[in-house]
Amino acid sequence: MTKFSRRQLLKQLPAAALLVAAPSLALYPLPGGAVTAGFQIHDLDWVDGARDRPVPIRLYQPTAASSAAPVPMIIFSHGIGGSRLGYSYLGSYWASHGLASLHVQHVGSDRSIWFGNPFNLVSRLQEAAQEKEAIDRVFDLRFALTRMLEDPLGQIINPNQIIAAGHSYGANTTLLASGARVSRDDIPVDLSDARIKAAIVISAPRFYGQKTVDSILQPIQLPTLHITATEDNIQIPGYFSGYPDRLAIFEAIGSQRKALAVFEGGSHSMFTDRTRSGGAVLNQQVKEATQELSLDFMAQVLNNQASGIPSWSKRHEDILSKVIA
Repeated sequence: MTKFSRRQLLKQLPAAALLVAAPSLALYPLPGGAVTAGFQIHDLDWVDGARDRPVPIRLYQPTAASSAAPVPMIIFSHGIGGSRLGYSYLGSYWASHGLASLHVQHVGSDRSIWFGNPFNLVSRLQEAAQEKEAIDRVFDLRFALTRMLEDPLGQIINPNQIIAAGHSYGANTTLLASGARVSRDDIPVDLSDARIKAAIVISAPRFYGQKTVDSILQPIQLPTLHITATEDNIQIPGYFSGYPDRLAIFEAIGSQRKALAVFEGGSHSMFTDRTRSGGAVLNQQVKEATQELSLDFMAQVLNNQASGIPSWSKRHEDILSKVIA
C-alpha cells in the first residue's frame, strides 16, 4: 500500500502520462473491446415475501449488453433518506460504459423519513439507524441480487462479477454485505454475500452504536475503494460523524488490497445527485473524478487491469488532499 502526497504524485509521473485523455483512460470495455454509449432504465417494485418488505429497484442496463457476453453489475445502496432514484450520475455513467447498475431502495430508511410530523423527525432518523434496519438493508441487497439474476433482465449479468457500492449509511450496508461483522448479544453476526467480489465505499460513518471499528472491519478481505473529502461531515438531528471516521474505516479494513481518495473541502452530500453541495464547481469536479476512479477500480478488480490511480491523481491533483493506493 503506497501513500502519495500531491508533490510526490507530481514527481512520480512521467510526462507521457499526461497525454492520456481522461475519458479514454476510464472506459470499461465490453467483451470484444466495444464500448456502449447507451443504456435503458428499468424501475421495478419488488416485494420480498419472506420478510413482507417492499424492495423497489432501479436498473441501469447497457443497451449493447443484450447482444454481447454477460456484463458485470454494481449493486448500489443509498444513504439515509435516499431512494432508488438517487446517485443517477453514477448509475448512468457506469451503464454508459458497459456495466449494469442496480440501485436498491431501503424502505425502512428511505426518503419517506423526511415526511410526516416534523417534531418526530429525530425519532424517525434514530429508528432508521437501529440494528434491525441495518440488517434488513443487507437482506434487501441479497434479495435484490438474487431476484435480478433470476429475472429476464438479469440474463445480461455475469453472476461472477458483482461489485457492491454505497454512500453514507449505504456504505455501511455495503461493508456488512462484504464481510463486516457486528455483534448481537456479544455474538458476531456474519452478513456477507459470497457473490460480491469487491466494494466501493463512499463516505462511510462508524457503525451506529458501535464503539470500535477494528474488530468489525478486520474480517473484510475483498478489494475496497474508499472515497471521501476533508469536509465530509454527517450532521443530522441527533447524530454527527466527521471526516476522521472515514479514515478510521479505511485503516480498519482487513483487506490488503484497498485504496483511498480524499478530496479537499467539499461536503458529505456532494456525493449524492445534489449539484451545489460543497460548491457548484467543486461538486461537478468531484463527481467526474469519482466516476473515473470507480471505473478504474472495477477494471482493476474484474479485468486485472493495471491501476490508473497515479495518472488519475495527476489529472485531479488540484482537488485532492490525499491518495493512498
